[in-house]
Amino acid sequence: MATTRRQIDDFWLLKRLAVVGVSRDPKHFSNMIWQELRQRRYEAVPVNPNARELDGQPCFARVQEIQPPVEGAVIMTPAGVTEQVVRDCAAAGVRHVWLHKGAGGGPGAVSPAAVAFCEANGIDVVAGYCPFMFLPGTPFFHGLHAFAKKLTGSYPR
Repeated sequence: MATTRRQIDDFWLLKRLAVVGVSRDPKHFSNMIWQELRQRRYEAVPVNPNARELDGQPCFARVQEIQPPVEGAVIMTPAGVTEQVVRDCAAAGVRHVWLHKGAGGGPGAVSPAAVAFCEANGIDVVAGYCPFMFLPGTPFFHGLHAFAKKLTGSYPR
């Protein structure tokens, strides 16, 4: 099923989000997404099994460990582990996930098995888009990325 603009808008109405796969490196793209969400007043909770804390915030190994629970998850993992992450989201009661994919090519966090699992288990999935493309006031490059998707007909309707 193709992602719709309504799914994207509904996702951004959520206020408490896990960012799964956030890097310990502050210059890594996943860390930038996490920081941007925090600046925009989302309760963005980092998930990385190799960190106990990021920027003074508690970091969790798995989505199920987060208390209180999150409403949604931005998944920034390699595609090979995404199916397990969406299974973790289902176990934690998370009903909205965003599988990141940037402009650099490759699958990003998107895997056919993860998308199929979400669809079969009633999890609303935004698959294959960079979150920055849909946040107002982001840098020019992200707007350019959205414009290119519109030109190619791959921008969600």
